[in-house]
Formats: sequence, structure tokens, C-alpha cells
Amino acid sequence: MTSVDETILVEVAYALPDKQMIVPVKVKKGTDMMAAVEQSKIVEHFPDIDLATVKMGLFGKTVRSTDQELLAGDRVEIYRPLLIDPKEARKNRAAKVKADKEKQK
Repeated sequence: MTSVDETILVEVAYALPDKQMIVPVKVKKGTDMMAAVEQSKIVEHFPDIDLATVKMGLFGKTVRSTDQELLAGDRVEIYRPLLIDPKEARKNRAAKVKADKEKQK
């Protein structure tokens, strides 16, 4: 039988192009993602993180709800907002390739 006060170790990660941080956090078993992020105090290092709107995931997989309970060893990842829609980026790259091919002719 496990103790109600049992703690687990998780990580909270955030990265910018020039700086990243992974914060190990001991949390009570049953803690959700948002609580672990708040407990990590990572926002103090990256004040641009808006916890009300930020997208998060576990090990590279986006989650729909930040109230998901964490398991020992989980890594909560905080994602930066996209600067451009991925579909638009692909369309732009394809147009550039086409234009480059036209120049070569």
C-alpha cells in the first residue's frame, strides 16, 4: 500500500532558440501538469510564458488538458506559440522551390 504523502520526481521543460531549462520537481503523487509547472517556478525564468494560454505536452505529445495526472519520471513540456502555421510554412517552402526551379531554366 502506498502512502498518501508519497512524492514522485517529474521534470518541467521549456526552450527558446538560445536558452533552455529543464527543472526537476518533486511533487505529491496525483499532481497534475499545471500544478507541477507552477511548483517548478519556471515562469520566473521565462516571464513570457502565459500559463492561461500556453500549450503543454508530455514527452513531445501535446495534451488537451493540463489537469492530466503525472506519473513518476514524466517530463512536462511547455510549448512556445507558433510564429507561422505549419501548413502555411510548407506552402511557402513549396512556392520557393518552384520559383528557384523556374530561375534555373
